[in-house]
Parts: sequence; structure tokens; C-alpha cells
Amino acid sequence: MTTQFSGLYTDQYQLSMAEAYFMAGRTNDQVNFDYFFRKNPFGCGYTIFAGLQDLLDLMEDFTYGPAAIDFLRKRGFQSDFLEFLKTFRFQATLFGPREGEVIFPNEPVVCVEGTIIEAQLLETLLLNTLNFQSLIATKANRLRQSAGNRKILEFGMRRAQGWSAIHGSRAAVIGGVDGTSNVISAQLYGLESSGTQAHSWIQSFEDELTAFRTFAKERPKNCVLLVDTYHTLNSGVPNAITVAKEMKQKGENLMGIRLDSGDLAYLSKKAREMLDSADLKHVKIVASNQLDEYIIKSLLAQGAKIDVFGVGTNSNYRAAGRSTGRCLQIEPSKR
Repeated sequence: MTTQFSGLYTDQYQLSMAEAYFMAGRTNDQVNFDYFFRKNPFGCGYTIFAGLQDLLDLMEDFTYGPAAIDFLRKRGFQSDFLEFLKTFRFQATLFGPREGEVIFPNEPVVCVEGTIIEAQLLETLLLNTLNFQSLIATKANRLRQSAGNRKILEFGMRRAQGWSAIHGSRAAVIGGVDGTSNVISAQLYGLESSGTQAHSWIQSFEDELTAFRTFAKERPKNCVLLVDTYHTLNSGVPNAITVAKEMKQKGENLMGIRLDSGDLAYLSKKAREMLDSADLKHVKIVASNQLDEYIIKSLLAQGAKIDVFGVGTNSNYRAAGRSTGRCLQIEPSKR
């Protein structure tokens, strides 16, 4: 899709204006476009910049192949303009901060210097890429501020807006999380991927202990057991302890248990006591389920014994796109 139709990744009015510039003889007009935003997201005092590398990669692939040209011809675009698009390549210059840097509203963040057609065709792609990734990176950084040095894993793929999950996972790592459940993002960007098991895995067996034993047998490395399918303290944690001791006898180690429901502060403290009493101090406690920066801060204030936070299923993590204003301001180049 991106190879054949990459040049169509824009709003139609951008192409309409580009055609009008071309037909009016303004193809070589030099301009500056300044990208800025009007409001920090989530009510905080800063934004974390992200998305620049993906934008540059998308710009490199932004072309108009035969299928795209045919599509535009059927939409009424003129033949001379379509001939121009056949050889179109971005040669504009971009100036901006490094990804991960703090940026603020109402000041230029990225400056695009190039022809007026280049700048116009880039506008939608630039906004789409930088706005979304900066939004996710900022949210991730807020999670990092709340969690301190505890590990944070990004689990937001299933609640993300389609293919944005790929860029979103990368942006989350830029913002400060340690890894992602998103395997394709891990492969594309060299990220740490991580995952445990679902309640459906436990329920597919006749009993919880058999489910735990089977998982530990087949995946003894990085094994984390989900302990809240039936009863966290009366069943899940005791069964996990049983399997952990069996693994220990084989020279293996259970990496952790995961809490995904209930009073996470209370359950983590009780689970920690049970694990420590069983001489399993090395077993980590992972917590998930609708977490955000406020819940994490509250859990730690309650003395929760949580080593790893899995964040992403809270709808506010991904779907907060309207918190950030955005605009491009155009000025004719003085050069």
C-alpha cells in the first residue's frame, strides 16, 4: 500500500492547491512552513517530541506510481500536473529538535524549507505523524514520572487506532517505557517485546495448576503466570508458588506473576508476602488492567509491591488525540 499509493497519504485539498500552484507557474516558489501546536495534552506543562524519524522515512517513500496517477486522473486532475507528480520527490529541508526532547506550545517546532508544492503536500503527513507520536510519547513520559525506576511495558496495541499501533509503540519507548507487547514494532524498531498469557489460556485447561505447569514447561524462560483467573490469593498465587518451586528444582526460575484485576495494592502486598515466605524473592510482580499515571501514583502511595506495570488498555492512553492543537504557518522564503 505504501509503495503504490504513498503519495496519496494526504488530504485532497493539498493536492488541489498543489495543482493550482503548478498551473499558475509557481512550482519553484520557495517557502518556509513552521509546525507548531497550541496546547499541551493531558493538562500538563510540556510535550515530548516524537515521530521525526518515521516522518523522514515516509517522505523518502512519498512518490506517485502508475496506480496513484491513474486514480488522480479519474478524479479530474490535469495531465500536465500528473506528469509533474510522476517524478516528484521531496528535496525540502527540515529543521527540528531531536526526538525525546521537551517542546512547548505556540513556538516553532519543525521548520520546512522547500518549494511551495513540497511544503503543501507534506503538511498532512507531517501533522499526522508528529502529532500522534508526540501525544503518545508525552503520555508515556507521564507514566514514567509516576512509576519512577519501576519497569513499564506498553500493552496498548489492541486499543490503538489501527496501524497507528506500530508508530505508537515506538513513541511510547521514546517517552520512557521499557518495552512493548507489539511484536511488529519490536522487529521494525529494535524494541524489547514482552508478553505473558491470557485468561483464556488458563481456562482452556481443566484446572489452573495444569495450565501453569504446561506454560512453564513449554516456556521456562521469561515465564510470567497470570494468577487472577479464579481466585488470586487462594488459588492463583499458591499454584504459581508450586510451579516456581518445581522450576527451581530443574534449575529454572519463574520470572513473575501478573495481577490483572481487583485491589492491586492489597493483592500485590499479600502476594509479595506469600512469595517471600516461599523463598521466591526473585519472582517479580507485574500489574495491569486500566492503569494510567494517576493509578500508578496512587498504587505506589499505598505501598504496592509492584515491580512492573503493563499499561495500554486504558482508553485514555491511546484515544486522547484532541488534546493537542496543531497548525502550519506559511511564510514566503526571504532567500
